Order: sequence, then C-alpha cells, then structure tokens
Amino acid sequence: MFDALRERLEGIFDKLKGKGKLTEADVDTALREVRRALLEADVDYKVVKSLTEGIRARAVGRDVLESITPAQHVIAIVYEELIAMMGAETAPLAIASKPPTIIMMVGLQGSGKTTSTVKLARTLSRGHAPLVVACDLRRPAAVEQLNVLATQSKVGFYGPENGETRPVVVAEKSLAYAAGHLNDVILLDTAGRLHVDEELMNELVLLKEKMRPTEILLVLDSMTGQEAVHVASAFHDRLGVTGLVLTKLDGDARGGAALAVRSVTGAPVKFVGMGEGIDALEVFDAKRMVQRIMGMGDVVGLAEKVQQVTSQDDVDRMSDSMKKNRLTLDDLLLQLEQVEKMGPLEKIIDLIPGASKLKVNSGDLDPSRLKRVKAVIQSMTPGERRNPAIIKGSRRRRIAEGSGTSVQVVNQVLKQYEQMNQLWKQFGKGRKGFSTGRLFGGKGFGSPFRP
Repeated sequence: MFDALRERLEGIFDKLKGKGKLTEADVDTALREVRRALLEADVDYKVVKSLTEGIRARAVGRDVLESITPAQHVIAIVYEELIAMMGAETAPLAIASKPPTIIMMVGLQGSGKTTSTVKLARTLSRGHAPLVVACDLRRPAAVEQLNVLATQSKVGFYGPENGETRPVVVAEKSLAYAAGHLNDVILLDTAGRLHVDEELMNELVLLKEKMRPTEILLVLDSMTGQEAVHVASAFHDRLGVTGLVLTKLDGDARGGAALAVRSVTGAPVKFVGMGEGIDALEVFDAKRMVQRIMGMGDVVGLAEKVQQVTSQDDVDRMSDSMKKNRLTLDDLLLQLEQVEKMGPLEKIIDLIPGASKLKVNSGDLDPSRLKRVKAVIQSMTPGERRNPAIIKGSRRRRIAEGSGTSVQVVNQVLKQYEQMNQLWKQFGKGRKGFSTGRLFGGKGFGSPFRP
C-alpha cells in the first residue's frame, strides 16, 4: 500500500534530516519534491496545491527554522497536514435510534461493492443482526453472488421473489422480512454501471426517496486513481453520500484517490478494504494511514492482528517459556502458525515501524518456506520438539522423509532454531507474552528460515 509514495517521502525526509539547519530554500525544495511525489501517486492537483501551501505556511516560521531539530518539526507538520486532509477524526457508522438502520451501498460495477456490502454486514454482525438485500437486478448472477457470499459470511440474505425486477419493490419488501427475522440493520446492494449514467442515478435517487437510508456509502476502487475522485463527485452531487468505502488498498496501485477523495467530496472515509477475506475490512483511521504512508508503521494495527489470532492459552504458554528462558520447537511452531493466520508477510512487515528501510528479499517472504519449516517440526515426535538435541542421523532422515523435504533442510531448520533460541534468551528477559516480530529475524527483518 502506497509503497512508491512511502519510499519517495522517506527519501525526502532523510535529506532534510541530513541538514543541521534549514532555510526557506531547503523547505521549498523539499515541498516541491513532496508535491511531485503526491501528484505521481495520483492525488488530485488542487488537493496537492492546497496541502503544500498549508505545510509551507507553517514550516517557514521562525519557531520551526530556528529550533534545535527543524527537520523533525517540518516532518511533524507534513504528518499533521496529511491527517487533516484525510480527516483527523474517525467517522463512526450512523445507527438509527429506532430500527432498522438502512445502509444504501452504491458504486460503479467492479468497484467491490457487493463484496464490501457483505464484509460490512459481517463486521456489523458483532452486535447487530444484519440483512443484505439484493437490489442489483440487472447484472447477471448478481443476486446469486450476494446470496453465496452472505451464506459464507453467515449473515442474513433477502432477494427478489417471483421474478421481481424492480429494485425499489425488493427493498420495500425487505422491511417486512427484516422485522420478521429480527434484523436491525438492512444493507442494500444496489446496481452499478461501468460508468456514471442518468438511468443509474435516477434508479438510485428513487431508492433513496422510498427507503430514506440512514447511511449512503459510496464504494470506490482506490486503484482507479483520479477517476475515483470524479466518480465520487458525481455520486455525491446526486445522492448526498454520507461516507466512503475504499477498496483494494492492499494492492500496488498509486492509490492517491484515498488521500484526496475526502477533500473533494467532504464525505468521510469510513471503511477501507485491505484484502479479499471476509474479515478484510477496516475502520478508516487517518492517523494510522498516514503513519504507514510516512514509513512510521502501524503498531496498533499490528497489535490488533496479533490479538485476533492469539488465544489466552497461547499467551500463557509463551509466557511460561519466557520464564524458563528457553524456546522450544513447539513454541516456534505456534509462532509460525500465528504468523500464517495474520496474512501475507510483506503486509505484516509494513506495519512494523522502520521496517520499510530494511532490506528484505522477496524470497525471504515466500510463504512456502514457512510451510516447509512447519512440516519439518510437525514430523518430529513430542519428545524431539521438546529436546532437539536427541535428533541425530537416523531421526533426521525419518523427519526429512515424513516432511517431504531433505536432511539438508532438516539440518537448516535445527541450526536456525538454535539461533532463534539464542535470540530468545537475549531478548526474552524481562518481557511478557511473546513477540511475533522475532520471527522476522533477529538482527534484521529477513526470514529466520532459509530452506
């Protein structure tokens, strides 16, 4: 996410830090580079101009340029202005005081609207009883797709009856269905088009008038660049969009729309899609987003991921190992399993402060390596995992055969386990719980396992 922009900004900031004292000329040079980096990331020109002017107005002040650490002051100003541009405060989803809460999901075809509808329903199911309603009756198989996704996500579904082709009728009938099934939130998956047209807008306006939704959420594909801003403006002008959902932020696109769309529409970004999984929808937090963009990592996001995949039993078990000042292969297997559950390694590393500046080989992040290590450990007996010292020649051959690897791979795993055990002893003193970060390497963030 924003890899190119992050690298550009880090380079600009490093140059600033290399200067003991800053002049207005230094600031102007840095801001020109910032402006260029944002434009190349597909941020709207007017937004970039307003942003850089705001930064300069604050950065060339006497208090900043004559401070002990002027570069840090300038970087802090950039950080604060980016947050202000994207929305300093999180915008919670509005819930009606009297059920049902009606959420109208709108967007162009291919934006991820249907999947986002189900993801949001899945998120809301923790405390509510959501119902997704198929109001896209034009796109082939749209109803079936929504039904399948809803079933997989274990949320309620309502679709057209008796060949009904009018979205408004389906939406109105869903009210009675929701009341009968105790659904307190209704999410309308509306029709999309390949482009904004009058027929689409008229249909959505009619649906809005009849259903009076609590929220109208516009789903935007962040990979469409500047076009996303134009689409957002068109929908907002006709419907009065109350919030935005940005999808595919886990991709490699420039993603500048994510930075500019709030400034252009005035509507807050409420959710972002960070993957294809049914739980890959995050509440948008500008501070955390800017931290990632500026290479500061996202410690809160990392902690949340660890918490999601870690049980109290796991924590207690690892705490016991810490107290014994010794890492067993069972402990290592547990950590590998937790890392796998957290998602792609390159995405996890993005959350670690400063990790973007470390050299990480793409091969080090190959999930197949983790699988091989797991296979080797799982082919060991409980006694061997507790005491690897007993694993000699014949045992290594048996483990290699059982894991579908080679004796060489087994040897590598055992050797690198010993290295990890030494790191555990070195860093484990005085720490509670376990540190998933140690799996990314001891003296760097390369993979600890090279087989």
